[in-house]
Amino acid sequence: MDYKNGTEVLPAHLLKEIQKYIEGSLIYIPKKSTRVGWGQASGARRIIDQRNQTIVKLFKQGDSITELSEKFHLGEETIKKIVYGRKQL
Repeated sequence: MDYKNGTEVLPAHLLKEIQKYIEGSLIYIPKKSTRVGWGQASGARRIIDQRNQTIVKLFKQGDSITELSEKFHLGEETIKKIVYGRKQL
């Protein structure tokens, strides 16, 4: 990270606006983020969402929390969060 003088890189009107909030101090301006959400690049998010949709569907069809827990190798509390705690997919 390198430091620049605001008068060298910012237009005068923008510098005046920033000085209303902070003056004479260092300020960090982060880079634009090009990050994607967790699992988006690898496809893991999609796979988990599909699994959760299947769990909700099976629960609505009558499978119990215990049966789903064993079938998907997840804890019963996790299954409960999927079927009760999230918006229904």
